[in-house]
Amino acid sequence: MSGSIRLLALLLVAVLVSLAMGETLIGLGALGRGLLFGEGPGALAIRVIRGPRLATALGAGAALGLSGAVLQTLLRNPLASPDILGFNAGAGLAVVAAITLGWTLPPPLVAALGGIASALLVAALAHRPGRSDATLVLVLVGLGVGFTLAALTNLLSLRLPSTEAAEAQRWVTGSLAARNWGHALQVWLPGLALALLLALQVGSLQLLELGPELARGLGLRVEAARLALVGTAVLLAAAGVAVAGPVAFVALMAMPLGRRITGARGTSGRLLSAAGGGALVMVLADLAGRVALPGVQLPVGVTTGALGAPYLLWRLAREMDRGEL
Repeated sequence: MSGSIRLLALLLVAVLVSLAMGETLIGLGALGRGLLFGEGPGALAIRVIRGPRLATALGAGAALGLSGAVLQTLLRNPLASPDILGFNAGAGLAVVAAITLGWTLPPPLVAALGGIASALLVAALAHRPGRSDATLVLVLVGLGVGFTLAALTNLLSLRLPSTEAAEAQRWVTGSLAARNWGHALQVWLPGLALALLLALQVGSLQLLELGPELARGLGLRVEAARLALVGTAVLLAAAGVAVAGPVAFVALMAMPLGRRITGARGTSGRLLSAAGGGALVMVLADLAGRVALPGVQLPVGVTTGALGAPYLLWRLAREMDRGEL
């Protein structure tokens, strides 16, 4: 079985299990009847209860996975992801600020503006021309900015009425509860458009992997290409955050997991495997949050945090052993 087929098979199994399991167990036969004939509990699960939530999880996970893969490839650092660099926190702060101020702008647009603003802030604070550890500085500054923006988000949440504050806090943690097909479209439409845009930039990313001097010698406008790729990565992260909240560690884990499953080596293959890996992580994390504790549904951000924190510690230890931190 080829690597890509293996990843697709795992995704299919995760989708079927996610549709079947929950507070009520639905058999595959009932799901089949619901899908083909629109009858019975399977139809209710697919159309109303679990289908929209699953579609949102797939889209948000894929968008975050692609975002992390672009940044990790571009910066040549496995710790470079939109959540570690503070971009997700900026998008989350923007959405909560819009709720607090009563703005009626579409959440994806608000999240995109917040993500771009946080990216510009991190870039400005980390700008140290000529330093050999520029990427490490960027990661550390991103962590600091992310924590600061998360604190501001929590502060704004305290200004909301109790009901709205509870909803905002659940969203900030990262949640897929009560998602409908409108939420799924909010991530799939911009996500597909940005994925097509990224496909047009794969050639630039391949050249940048050779090194800036060689890429420049081959005719690439290095700074413009970098700026375009970072912009695409930030917008992909914002698309995922707008519907799922600033979910931690999905973007960080997606490409390593996808590569481990598929064995992808080329740039295009790594990006595709990262999208699949991000979708897989999000679906499994949401499933674990729904079934781990009977009668309790944990926000997806809690389960991704439980999965991602040990991975981050392992990755930090590995980088320190290599002398890269």
